[in-house]
Amino acid sequence: MAENSLIPIERIEKAILLIRSQKVILDRDLAELYDVPTKVLNQAVKRNLKRFPDDFMFQLSPEEFENWKSQIVTSNSAIRMGIRKRPFAFTEHGVAMLSGVLNSDRAIEVNIAIMRAFVKLREILATHKDLARKLEELERKLGQHDTHFQAVFEAIRQLMAPPPPQPKRRIGFARDNL
Repeated sequence: MAENSLIPIERIEKAILLIRSQKVILDRDLAELYDVPTKVLNQAVKRNLKRFPDDFMFQLSPEEFENWKSQIVTSNSAIRMGIRKRPFAFTEHGVAMLSGVLNSDRAIEVNIAIMRAFVKLREILATHKDLARKLEELERKLGQHDTHFQAVFEAIRQLMAPPPPQPKRRIGFARDNL
């Protein structure tokens, strides 16, 4: 059923960001998924603002906007300079509300795909938390006396930990490369 989706779930998952401790998708990414200009999406939302309270949609603060812009990995400065307005961020509920605002077959299909991506992400996070809880329980049952088990527990924790952030590569010509 999800395999026949209009948009690959991986593409949607990449668009989901964590801002203000909430999983959101920015207006420009939603517009791209819906295959409409961002301006059109935002106009439809503004005509229906009562449907989008703060817990459904919010605009990035100037600081969040600058931080987000600095993290866009692109070599085309013309594209970065074209981003003048602070984007709107839509929570899962805001994305669901968009289905009532954008009334097309594509909008319905995209909404279904996005909802499935949010559900899959929630399931992955729940599984990870459940695994960590079970590991702690097992460690308590076996006690702290067996050093072999302690090594195994530590190895599992390292595998479960998120990878450390990669150092950012400097762009441009480096003198060391001469």
